[in-house]
Amino acid sequence: MADLSRLSVGLTGSASMLVTEERLATRVGSGNVPVFASPMLVAVMEAASVDCLDGVLPEDHQSLGVHLDVTHAAPTPIGLTVTATATLKSIDGRKVIFDLSATDGVERIGSGVHTRIIVDTARFMARIAAKSLPRP
Repeated sequence: MADLSRLSVGLTGSASMLVTEERLATRVGSGNVPVFASPMLVAVMEAASVDCLDGVLPEDHQSLGVHLDVTHAAPTPIGLTVTATATLKSIDGRKVIFDLSATDGVERIGSGVHTRIIVDTARFMARIAAKSLPRP
């Protein structure tokens, strides 16, 4: 088992994303209104969770997102910057759970809970390689 002793409840991470035309709901296929797309909100929230774990996981391990429960509560127009914060709220073996929050500099636009699993990178990549082999 990997040494996860550097993980602790209360760790935080953050990530920011400028709202550009490429990140609008109308461009990513998630709606017909030119506002920050929900899939982009999820991406910045996941990036905040990854940032939270940066530097505390063993060198040969990484985290993978396995579950998200997100509320996108307010629209954000092009030109604003969305900032997400992830706070590590629980650790259960290899499973870590984060509380998420996102703002656009004007108001809180989203919140949620995110679960990630800590994996051995080499073992995970071997699993992907085996899955990619041609099947008879």
